[in-house]
Amino acid sequence: MTRWFRSEVMEYVSLIVNEDAAHGCLADLGKMGAIQFTDLNPDLTPFQRRYVSFVKRCDELERKLRFFAGECEKFELDLDSAGKIDDFVDTQESSDDKKGAQLLESMEVELEGYESQLKELNTYSEKLTTEYNEKVELQEVLEKARRFFMTDAPRLAVAELTSGGRVAKSSQERGENLLGGDAARDMDMRFSSITGVVATEEKARFERMIFRATRGNCYVRFASIKQPITDPQTGALVEKCVFIVFYKSTSIELKLKKICDAFDAHRYSLPDMDDAPAVDRMLTENAQELVDSRTVLLKNQDTRFRLCQLLAKHTERWTWLVLREKSVYHSLNQFKADVSGMLRGEGWVIADRVEDVKDAVNKAHANMDMAMPSLVDHVPQPWPTAPTHFNTNKFTYGYQEFVNTYGIPRYREANPALFTAATFPFLFGVMYGDIGHGLFLFCAGLWLISQEKKHDNQKLGEMAEGMHMGRYMIVMMGFFAIYAGFVYNDCFSLGLNLFGSRWEFEGQKENEVKDNEVAYQKSAHGSPESVYPFGLDPIWHVAGNELLFFNSFKMKLSVIFGITQMFAGTCLKGANAIFFNEKLDFFFEFLPMVAFSGSLFLYMIVLIVMKWSINWESRMLSATCIDLANDASSWGTDAYDGDWVQCGGDECTPWGYNCANGYDLADKCPLNYGGTGDGCQPPNLITTLINIALQPGVVDEPIYEGQAKVQVVLLIIAFASVPILLLAKPYLLSQQSHAPITHADEGHEEEEHGEEHGFGEIVIHQAIETIEFVLGMVSNTASYLRLWALSLAHSELATVFWEKAMLSTLNLNWFAAFIGFGVFAGVTLGVLLMMDVLECFLHALRLHWVEFQNKFYKADGVRFAPYSFRQAIKDSQS
Repeated sequence: MTRWFRSEVMEYVSLIVNEDAAHGCLADLGKMGAIQFTDLNPDLTPFQRRYVSFVKRCDELERKLRFFAGECEKFELDLDSAGKIDDFVDTQESSDDKKGAQLLESMEVELEGYESQLKELNTYSEKLTTEYNEKVELQEVLEKARRFFMTDAPRLAVAELTSGGRVAKSSQERGENLLGGDAARDMDMRFSSITGVVATEEKARFERMIFRATRGNCYVRFASIKQPITDPQTGALVEKCVFIVFYKSTSIELKLKKICDAFDAHRYSLPDMDDAPAVDRMLTENAQELVDSRTVLLKNQDTRFRLCQLLAKHTERWTWLVLREKSVYHSLNQFKADVSGMLRGEGWVIADRVEDVKDAVNKAHANMDMAMPSLVDHVPQPWPTAPTHFNTNKFTYGYQEFVNTYGIPRYREANPALFTAATFPFLFGVMYGDIGHGLFLFCAGLWLISQEKKHDNQKLGEMAEGMHMGRYMIVMMGFFAIYAGFVYNDCFSLGLNLFGSRWEFEGQKENEVKDNEVAYQKSAHGSPESVYPFGLDPIWHVAGNELLFFNSFKMKLSVIFGITQMFAGTCLKGANAIFFNEKLDFFFEFLPMVAFSGSLFLYMIVLIVMKWSINWESRMLSATCIDLANDASSWGTDAYDGDWVQCGGDECTPWGYNCANGYDLADKCPLNYGGTGDGCQPPNLITTLINIALQPGVVDEPIYEGQAKVQVVLLIIAFASVPILLLAKPYLLSQQSHAPITHADEGHEEEEHGEEHGFGEIVIHQAIETIEFVLGMVSNTASYLRLWALSLAHSELATVFWEKAMLSTLNLNWFAAFIGFGVFAGVTLGVLLMMDVLECFLHALRLHWVEFQNKFYKADGVRFAPYSFRQAIKDSQS
């Protein structure tokens, strides 16, 4: 954990390698993932780099592999896994030992052959599919058209002839006249037709366009094709229908052909439908051609499928090889060729891995039998900005990414993730505290952990990947929710009487408790038997003042947790100042901040704890007058911690004060702490804290002796720390950078003006820091009350769901109870196990990002991006 507190130590090194051995060196360094190269050719465009041709070749290979993957996807073939990434990177097969250029050349030849073969098959498949579709459409057109002329046309003719009266008679007479006329005139009365196939989704638009273009002077009929037709280009199944259009004009024919072309409708020429033998012959011939075409198409599809099966076995491994080579040449493009035959590179290396880097470089040169030695040497300052790197494991990775989302830690500054790993799930549990709901969350996290190996090797969606990354965080959130639930004694809004309640109502055993009845303790107050072993007594869940008690308890807890976490953040600022040897920050920022927060806010915690730890029953009893004649049983009890003393009068206080001398509380209290309560009355802490600033030196209800003087001293310390925080550091910085003025010329006046401007910026910056800290301590403390608010909302929602969905239906009948349970389970799952989990998560996130981290966290670091084959492959999969 100490290594997680601060980032890894980095060293800036220079590598000088032989150009022939450069590929081998970087191949070994890519396995290690311990170096981040710096671009030594920033002025060169990507097309001017030394190894740009190799990068282009890798891009072309990647394009081919994407093409293979797309073709396999068409057949719904999953690419065979190349195994674990670590095994692939660490294991080199014989084919991988080739030099980079040779490996690329062999892969280019192999993949080019597969690509040309697959493209040829695809082209042939598209052509065969088009021919097959045409034959299918022609077969459907022939069958639909023949059915229309055999059934629909005679029926329509009969309906027209019998449609009525004079119109039919006159038509018959005209028909007889026509039959008696010339044969040419008889042929002129015959209608022409266009038949074809159009997409079903275009049917309505197609029919409407024909009607408008011909002004209704045509007759259109449609018939659906039951079997969808495959699109030869996309492979998608398209619903189509046969159409037949009857018209009588040549101009209409031209319009119809243009409309068919516009809607991509295929037109087919048919023989005279009155010639039945010709139609049957055409149907038979087309059916035979259809069978032959289908046979060839299936053979083509089978060949493509077998080829894609072969490609699916190797595509992922080839992709990883190309990514590896591309990473090598991309990194070589960042090297500089200062001397012919030699390459020089610079970069950041993890200090613990410097020797490994040297060994890898020397080994690569030794394998190439190079006479000129390699060199890995430390580079003197100035350096570029050092990157930040943390070694994480499965548990810590999620929390580190949680912090990195806000900002990368500055190099070697205190890492908030170390503390977030404990405080984030804990604060979530404080807000979400419930045994039942937390158990669901805990089990969900355990299930994610059980599926860890399976999900590691799968490509997950964005949300699933986030859940997998935070699986241990979810387990911790569920655990602390259960823990807080036991503290609150809350399980689905019900209290659990695990250890037996220490309180009891009069008539409770007979179930005859009256309204406004006050519970009594079963054991003496303050005795071990009177204390519930763990958490809150379940009797509070049925008490009338339940809400008042829980609000007071949770609000004080929220303040304690909040101030403690913020003060811890302030202490981390001091730890950073010591580590970076920033004396001004330590003495004139950290110490005034500690003085201000300690004198006001830590003092608040002290008062809360003191109020909790004091036996107020004994103190209040010490200032209570007891009538010895009428209330003798109250005298001498264990409720008073001191010695009972007789006063000689009829009414006495336990310490011996005669109440006949006066009933003023300050006189009856033996403590003499001052104020109206004199220490015998529990104070209102909010009033006490407000009066520290508004009425210095005045404490109406003191807790301890000399409280007023202590609070005056603390207030002076708090006020004195603000000007020190505001002015001390800017003043000392100006003194350090001040130079004596020896000449009063114009140029020097400009320099002096620039120095003053720099001092002004420092003062403004420090003023912002001071205001943000002073006001932030107040606002951030109030912000931590969300712990109380969210916990209250969760418990009240659970209570409402239980009472309205379950209790209201249990006393009706079994069916109503069944429905009620379904409603209860549904709203619990949707609201409390989903929405409220997200709500509490986001509020805990804000408390860490804003209230905690702004006390010390700079978040302006640069993430370590190592040259790593593992990372390159992982990035390609995301």
